[in-house]
Amino acid sequence: MTVEAYCVKCKEKRTIDNAEVVEMDNGRRAAKGTCPVCGTKVTRFLPSEKK
Repeated sequence: MTVEAYCVKCKEKRTIDNAEVVEMDNGRRAAKGTCPVCGTKVTRFLPSEKK
């Protein structure tokens, strides 16, 4: 799965390495991983799954 997220350290959109879909405490889905350039953790909220 390829997901882009904004890296705060690089100040650019980057493709997330090792992207993992997780469910936040409030029930929202998000993709978490690392920036391929600087290694900072990045997160991108995803749309909810259709039921």
